[in-house]
Amino acid sequence: MSLNDPQWGKNRGGRGNGGGPPDLDELWRNLNQRLNSLFGRRGGGGATPPSGARQLGGLGLAIGLILVVWLGSGLFIVDESQRGVVLTFGKYARTVGPGLNYRWPYPFQSHEIVSLTQVRTVEVGYRNNVKTKVPREALMLTDDENIVDIQFAVQYILKSPEDYLFNNRDPKDTVMQAAETAFREIVGKSKMDFVLYEGRAQVEASSEKLMQEILDRYKTGISISQVTMQNAQPPEQVQAAFDDAVKAKQDLERQKNEGQAYYNDVVPKAKGAAARLTEEASGYRQRVVANAEGEASRFRQILVEYNKAPAVTRERMYLDTVQQIMASTSKVLVDARAGGNLLFLPLDKIMQMTGAAVATPEGGAARSAPEVAPPVSEAGPRSRDSLRSREREGRP
Repeated sequence: MSLNDPQWGKNRGGRGNGGGPPDLDELWRNLNQRLNSLFGRRGGGGATPPSGARQLGGLGLAIGLILVVWLGSGLFIVDESQRGVVLTFGKYARTVGPGLNYRWPYPFQSHEIVSLTQVRTVEVGYRNNVKTKVPREALMLTDDENIVDIQFAVQYILKSPEDYLFNNRDPKDTVMQAAETAFREIVGKSKMDFVLYEGRAQVEASSEKLMQEILDRYKTGISISQVTMQNAQPPEQVQAAFDDAVKAKQDLERQKNEGQAYYNDVVPKAKGAAARLTEEASGYRQRVVANAEGEASRFRQILVEYNKAPAVTRERMYLDTVQQIMASTSKVLVDARAGGNLLFLPLDKIMQMTGAAVATPEGGAARSAPEVAPPVSEAGPRSRDSLRSREREGRP
């Protein structure tokens, strides 16, 4: 049945023709009867209470339901990583931990849920991408009066929900201003090369420390977790000149490294050669000293024997000297001043044969020995006696 039908709603509970929706008056009467049965009936004999009492009963039930709902609105749940701050008429009352908590319903009390583990990020010098620069924040002056373009990000968490909610009007803006202030102070005390190259980690650490001191002084309830320098370079207007200077410094470092490598190659070799020469000189010194000491000891021993028998010792020294000199020559000198008969000996041939016999095996030496042995055995004693007699006569 259409809603525009004028007969709609006149059927009772789906009874009658068509089976339409129940009548609203009948529903209201049924509700009042149930309320009356809950609160009791007035009078006896099962008389029906007046319509005003039925309305008051229904109103009381509605008020009771609303009161229960209103009191139940004070329940709230706090997660493990969060803290709840309860406010009484907008003023701080207490801080509650994780779990199910209760406060007085609105408007007496309210609460704020604050996450302590959520990492919040503030970007300084750029927005969303390092190519989207903000020159007013990025350009900074160094100690050597140069300008650098720096973009960095600051990550922070909360350590005090009360300070975070009530001591800051705009916490994100406070962190940004503190970060920019700290970075400008650290960069202003450093050289340009230190900021761009070898000192980036130190600049980050120093800025983080100074930033935390500023935020603690303001009682912001914020803890800096990490400071990351995204980009650091000279301004675009002088980038080409700066690149040339960087290349020159790189060439300087390369040449220094090459020189150091050459030094490491040459110096150890020179030190080794010097040590070798020193050891050789020390060995030569020890050898010469030992020989000199040996000669001196030998001379002292000979002197003792010479003092005992000068003539014999002198004769022996002479013969030893002659033997030492003649051992290295192939010529034989014979003193023939006495004019006596002297059997000619082929001494040079004998010396050559003797040398050949020493060089050849023992068998060959044994075969050549009988050929020269008879002349030596026959003439040897006579020649030696005659030579000694002439030497004694010739000596003073």
